[in-house]
This record gives sequence, C-alpha cells and structure tokens, in this order.
Amino acid sequence: MLEIRKVTASDAKNILEYCKVIGGESDNLTFGAEGVDITVDREREYLESILHSDRQLYLVAVSDGEIVGTAVFTSFAKPRLAHRAEISLSVKKAMWGNHIGTRFMEKIIDFAKNTAKTEIISLEVRSDNRRAIALYEKFGFETVGTFPGFMKINGEEVNCDIMRLRL
Repeated sequence: MLEIRKVTASDAKNILEYCKVIGGESDNLTFGAEGVDITVDREREYLESILHSDRQLYLVAVSDGEIVGTAVFTSFAKPRLAHRAEISLSVKKAMWGNHIGTRFMEKIIDFAKNTAKTEIISLEVRSDNRRAIALYEKFGFETVGTFPGFMKINGEEVNCDIMRLRL
C-alpha cells in the first residue's frame, strides 16, 4: 500500500539514501548517483525546521516502509517574491506510472492555495522530459521559457523549461 505523508525528521537518512538511488536512475535531476551533499544531521535539522511551516511542505511517498517519492514546496521569504513558490518532485523509476506525481500535485496545490496562500508556483524541468511536462500541464502549468544549458551532464548542456501555474 502506498502512503503519501508529510516528512518527519526521522526520515533524514532514508531521504539521503533515496536521493542516491534516484540520482542514478535518470538524468532528470540536478544531481546524479552521488546524491545530495549534505549530512544526515543537517538534513534532520532542515526537516525539523519546516515541519510546522505554513510556507513549506515536504511530502514523501512510502511503499512497504520504503521512500519511493518526494515532493517539496518552498515559498519565497522576501516580500517581493512572497507570492511565489517553487516545487520539485521525484519518484523512484520502479514506481513511475503509479500516479504518485498526480497525488503529490493535488496535495501541493491544495497546500499552496489554502495554507501558504501562494499565487504562483514555478518549477524547472528538462525540456525533453515529456512525462513530467505532461503531468505539470495536466494541472495547468504553462511553459514560460527555456533555459539553454540549465544543467551540464557528462560535458553536454541540457536545456530546461521554466513552467508556472497561476493559482
């Protein structure tokens, strides 16, 4: 059974291990199989700091006790940017096609509208990641531009689309 829930500080170690797995499964992320460069203690501190925030949300998808997806919503703190938030989603490759991204998006948009009171959600996605782009378009996101060379993977520049949803 799949559960989507808010992250807890005790998820820190498993999240960092999850990042190494998904980083090695595709080139759709800003990191590879090395995962993210942060200690378990720093990750735990970060997770504790946002647990009760009405401006940030961190969700995990858990199947049989294993993290198989993450979704992060972060509002900007600066007054001129406070109407905006950014999101990032990831799902373990073996779980693609199980509508985890859809469930994440429903919860994120609800949080953005009803708790964070966000007006615009934005994200960056590889321009050739049709599966992810289709998910975002399903929820009303539109491409507002392309950032040539947003990432560089194995010496090759990779373009990313900048998408936004006006709530």
